[in-house]
Amino acid sequence: MPPEFLAGVVEGFYGRPWSHQLRLEYAGILRQLGLNSYLYAPKGDPFLRKQWQRDWPPGEWRQLRELAAHFAAAGVRFGVGLSPFLLYAGYGAMERRQLQGKIERLNQLQAPLLAVLFDDMPGAQPDLAGRQAEIVADIRAWTAASRVLVCPTYYSFDAVLERHFGRRPRTYWADLGRLLPADVDLLWTGNEVCSPAVSAADLEQAQDALGRPVVLWDNYPVNDGAVRSRHLYLDPLAQRSCSGSAALRGHFCNPMIQGLCSLPALLGLAQLYTGADGLADRVPASVLGAETWGQLQRDCGLFRDLGLDMSEPRRQALEMLYSGLPGAAAAEVVRWLRGEDGFDPACLTD
Repeated sequence: MPPEFLAGVVEGFYGRPWSHQLRLEYAGILRQLGLNSYLYAPKGDPFLRKQWQRDWPPGEWRQLRELAAHFAAAGVRFGVGLSPFLLYAGYGAMERRQLQGKIERLNQLQAPLLAVLFDDMPGAQPDLAGRQAEIVADIRAWTAASRVLVCPTYYSFDAVLERHFGRRPRTYWADLGRLLPADVDLLWTGNEVCSPAVSAADLEQAQDALGRPVVLWDNYPVNDGAVRSRHLYLDPLAQRSCSGSAALRGHFCNPMIQGLCSLPALLGLAQLYTGADGLADRVPASVLGAETWGQLQRDCGLFRDLGLDMSEPRRQALEMLYSGLPGAAAAEVVRWLRGEDGFDPACLTD
């Protein structure tokens, strides 16, 4: 994996965000997997999205600083995903000052990555690309981050985005690729919001549309949608034949609400880019616990295919079984089996 290639996790899902302790643990998990990057961008953090103009309360800001320092000490690139909600609809002098203040605050984290996320917002305005490029150019001038990534409002060829967020301006992708600073990366989810497969040809098609290589925001194993929240996805990431493509500059997986249970899926990402042998046997058992890992392997197909639509007696039996297993991963399964990780209706793109 070239040193400039980004590979890791984007905590970018809706619903209950991960705990601070779990995020800290992920620095070590990613290092064990040979992955090099983590983007903090939970939709549940209001100070990144609809209340982006406000500062974090002191306790939450201390945790963010601790998180950035912890990842730096582990040798894993850390970044924040800022979603200035609908800023492009009215970017005047006051909004520009507010944005500069937010970027200067984020600079205190000394994080090498900064993502500017325009996803899941209304986009049907003719000058969308130009306004977003203007915002990103200002951010690029103000940020201390060494790498800036942008998620377009239309981040896939999937027609579902236009159904939810309005008709895409006809030349949006070409204009955005042309107007953004040359060193800014564009995030892309593949041919669909949750793409079952991604090939080198798919990435080349995206590069043709955007006028530059992309960083893949892979919506596997994420399970925040109305349907997907009823399932756990424990299979390693598969059907990605894009390693080594010149059209790809990075690959992030958007994990499940169940952070430790996302580890098996991330094994596929690690094996795709690091070629590391023995990860599937060594890392899950050490992180999840050997007993829990063995049980998850036995239940993988059930949780993937039937999920919470399994029979009630079977669900109750599994809840009792996992309640008796040690460790936080088993507790994640119990919470999911009890329906405590339900669908967040703000998530519109299952």
